[in-house]
Amino acid sequence: MSVLEGIKVLDLGRYIAGPFCAALLGDYGAEVIRVDRVGGSEDRLILPVSEEGEGAQFLQVNRNKRSITLEIDKPEGQEILHELVRRSDVVIANMPPRVLEKMGLDYESLRRIRPDIVLTASSAFGTAPAVRDRVAFDGVGQAISGAVHLAGLPDHPMKAMVPVVDFATALSCALGTVMALYERKASGRGQEVGASLLQTALNFSSASLIEEAVLQVDRKATLNRAAQYAPSDIFRARDGWFITQVIGPAMFKRWARMIGKPELVDDPRFRDDLQRGQHGEELSGLMSEWCAPLTRAEALARLEEARIPAGAVNSPREVLQDPAILAADPFKAMDYPGVKRPVPIVKPPIFLSRTPASIRRRPPRAGEHTDEVLAELGCSPERIAQLREQGVV
Repeated sequence: MSVLEGIKVLDLGRYIAGPFCAALLGDYGAEVIRVDRVGGSEDRLILPVSEEGEGAQFLQVNRNKRSITLEIDKPEGQEILHELVRRSDVVIANMPPRVLEKMGLDYESLRRIRPDIVLTASSAFGTAPAVRDRVAFDGVGQAISGAVHLAGLPDHPMKAMVPVVDFATALSCALGTVMALYERKASGRGQEVGASLLQTALNFSSASLIEEAVLQVDRKATLNRAAQYAPSDIFRARDGWFITQVIGPAMFKRWARMIGKPELVDDPRFRDDLQRGQHGEELSGLMSEWCAPLTRAEALARLEEARIPAGAVNSPREVLQDPAILAADPFKAMDYPGVKRPVPIVKPPIFLSRTPASIRRRPPRAGEHTDEVLAELGCSPERIAQLREQGVV
């Protein structure tokens, strides 16, 4: 039996924070119905990889779902939506509160339809009145949290090119949803689950924010070099780049022996992590000298032998070919209509020994299951045809 078997989820989410939350719930057994706009929603088209334009991001965050197309701004669409809500345990919608209210998807509206409903509604800035209706994407969260300021060059900040804030917000939403369902078993009551890009990003930056509040050090960007310990940087071997991170006195001692300079341990400039971070440029220089004549594989092997965390700076192509990554079995290959090769869906990051996740269903095409879902609601073939002719589905 799956953890969430019997739980029904209605997914009106878009992009990542909402849809990935719903996908995770589906991975652990929930039945998920995605509501698309007629013709397909806009978040299907980012990084297109299929003949019809479905995007790589869409495929990753929409496995284990069925899709119904529905125009919920039409009265007939609202009726169908309400019937879907009555049959759901969870509604997911990552939209600003004002939009939720306009569409009748705010918690007060939904609980009038089903009193024990759980609404999972992530947003950009949270629910405080001054910021509740602001919009943002992942990069905004990275930037306003201080993370982008600390990356790259002092005069050229750089954000991460993968949407870390969006995905982490989705993980928070999934955890919150499961907690709300767990609590509902005792109380019989639903509630609203919230998360925001802002709060997620601030959690990521929290150590730097606390350091600044207490010590007022006003950190600047130091490329890929950590400011609080060293050597922690990205280095170039003879045939490629790799990263290593040396933290703590025991690891620093092993690193110094590895590069043939054990005397560094007794150098007062390197007496603790903070001092090593302040002299990180020099330590990175010594590391660069050590690895320059080595191949990347040779450098990584020696670092592994010394039990120092390190890894190759892989391109996406190299990720898909890395023996260590493939040995971890992180992908589920799935066929998708109009895609020439199997799609490597990344498995969820949470492992359960007795009730594991499973990716059972490929991502749906827009409206692929409309007739099936409407029939389950009691609609006759004639009624479905009429709704289609009216542009409701």
